[in-house]
Amino acid sequence: MTSRPSVCVAIEPDLIAAATGEAESGAARRVETHIGRCGPCRRDFERYQTIDGEVAALRSHLVATPHVALARERLETRLADLRTRLVAYRVFPSPFGQILIARSEQGVVLVEYLGRSQGLRSSRLGDLPGLEAVEDGEDVEGLYRELRDYLQGRRTRLDWPLDLRLARGDFHRRVLEATAGIPYGSVVSYAGLAREVGRPEAVRAAAQALRWNPLPIVIPCHRVIGSSGALTGYAGGTTERKQKLLAIEGIPTVRAGHDFRIRPEAMYVLAPGDTAYCLPTCPSIDPTGSPRYATRHFPLGGRLFASRERAEVIGLAPCTTCRPDLHPLSR
Repeated sequence: MTSRPSVCVAIEPDLIAAATGEAESGAARRVETHIGRCGPCRRDFERYQTIDGEVAALRSHLVATPHVALARERLETRLADLRTRLVAYRVFPSPFGQILIARSEQGVVLVEYLGRSQGLRSSRLGDLPGLEAVEDGEDVEGLYRELRDYLQGRRTRLDWPLDLRLARGDFHRRVLEATAGIPYGSVVSYAGLAREVGRPEAVRAAAQALRWNPLPIVIPCHRVIGSSGALTGYAGGTTERKQKLLAIEGIPTVRAGHDFRIRPEAMYVLAPGDTAYCLPTCPSIDPTGSPRYATRHFPLGGRLFASRERAEVIGLAPCTTCRPDLHPLSR
């Protein structure tokens, strides 16, 4: 995934050439115009100039030695390592308290609920090895505006570049990647998610992996629930927070004791391996012969959708048996 404008991608070779003094006059003028209105590219241009200056200074001091190439390689390696480790972050207000957003050169690396806390001391970002956190962030400010729009229901996607370096191994990464693909306005069970990553026996491991989701909301672990329909745990803390995120997407829930549960009888069903969405009482998704089966159970390996629109936007057709297009659910 990437949110970098195509014009910025296209101009990058000229940007590097201009920063090192090797651009033709026309390219140099294009770069000057572009960085005059593009903050991220202007900062990249300045960093390229700094790196070129360091390399030039090293070359001038060591030009008489036989180790120039090695020294230059070491410097470039150190500079590249520094760029990899640097993480810009900001803390922003939200309906769920303070939220920290951190971005590396590769993408967003951490989204963290801080509650009432304001700074880095309350975040795990400062304790993560291999990262150097710097409070900065015109880029991060733009991410926050998109997140705010999402939380206010004005946006259904966060197409952010993601840096998954905080994933705890290959299985954790696969679970995060599969969760990132769950459509807006739908839910899947932990058992269904485990099946998607090729480990149907690893339901608890999949649930535990999402408890360590470094990117809640962006990687929507709030869309993964228990097979009973209960919301169960959440990487962002309370299930009440999970319920509120689902409510933004139109997913109906009710309180059940100290937890919440979805209302499968008020949602459309996608059975495993199917390409059509159904009413919850459709015979085609009923393995027991009881017309009330799907109103009381989550379809193993399937998905539930809050609305017909949310099902159809990803290319699903209405079932020709139960005809949800002619007999839509009422809540």
